[in-house]
Amino acid sequence: MSAADTGAESVSCPIESVEVHAFELPTDGPDGKEEDGTLEWDSTTMVLVRVHAGGRTGLGYTYGDVSVASFIESQLVDVVRGRAASPPALRELMGRRIRNAGRPGAGAMAVSAVDVALWDLKARLLQLPLIHLLPSWHDRVPVYGSGGFTNYSLDRLTDQLGGWVERGIPRVKLKTSRAPGSDPRRLAAVRKAIGDEPEIFTDANGALGRKQALYWAHRFHEEWDVRWFEEPVSSADLEGLRMLSERGPERLEIAAGEYAYTSRDFVNLVQGGAVDCLQADVTRCGGITGLLETAGLSAAHHLDLSAHCAPALSAHAFCAVRRLRHLEYFHDHVRFEGLLFDGTLSPDGGALRPDVSRPGLGLEIKWPDAERYRVHGTPPT
Repeated sequence: MSAADTGAESVSCPIESVEVHAFELPTDGPDGKEEDGTLEWDSTTMVLVRVHAGGRTGLGYTYGDVSVASFIESQLVDVVRGRAASPPALRELMGRRIRNAGRPGAGAMAVSAVDVALWDLKARLLQLPLIHLLPSWHDRVPVYGSGGFTNYSLDRLTDQLGGWVERGIPRVKLKTSRAPGSDPRRLAAVRKAIGDEPEIFTDANGALGRKQALYWAHRFHEEWDVRWFEEPVSSADLEGLRMLSERGPERLEIAAGEYAYTSRDFVNLVQGGAVDCLQADVTRCGGITGLLETAGLSAAHHLDLSAHCAPALSAHAFCAVRRLRHLEYFHDHVRFEGLLFDGTLSPDGGALRPDVSRPGLGLEIKWPDAERYRVHGTPPT
């Protein structure tokens, strides 16, 4: 019997157990804090799921409150345990289970973490890298460097964004609009540091009103050649996003979608003409199964799809997106993943290329390092 035959048989074996862990990592910003247009935080929490079957273990994760870990344990573990590792079928069952417990928000994040773990498990059972299990269109995902928090000094801001450009990443993003009057000097410093050719992206995190956002959209583009304005107004303000897309500079794209949790959230964005480029977060949108649905929607509406964060997951998952634009190589998540996992990827030529020599996502947990940050669950025996 070949290894492939053995793997195919293993896929049908039942899931034996599910573990849930959570790790909280302090930020490395000034005074231990980071800020964007609407929020200040001092830590990031990863909720990690491990599923076991056939002598293999798959992992998935999301970023959110530690309560997401309890949600998974109370609502989803029993749905998955004892069933074969069929991610789409199990995602459907998980969606039904959480109907009354809360599907958007924390519920969608919980489902996403389990769904990713199931895909990783299936790939490992088949002894394939995840990119080869998925219906992939690409073998790499272009990235943009993202960070540039509003409480950074100018020196730290320019060192961070300039450092990404020096590493061959041709596009960078900074947070804006917490105190809009400070944005001109910050953008001027970034443009001077990186030169004329690299693209500058901005992210207001929904901080602005409609007219205020339109004013800054024109200034950003005309004075610093900004090409991407992410969530200039709240992503719930579909009319405001559409107005900015229609009345803003022709070469400045309006982007949103990182807080879309359900298929209907994405439908509202694309049918309403609210965005020029759609975003999705594989740790929030229903996992890889949900992402594949969203990828079909974006292609049907002739919109590119950009990956929000979680680069160690997104590098594999977004290779299966036909209208792929790029991936957010976000400072916090890159740092966290590097501390917790072996097998993370580094940009090469401005892109992440999945490692096809390793099964699944290619990640292994560095347990001794992870234990320093544990806030939920128990170490595996």
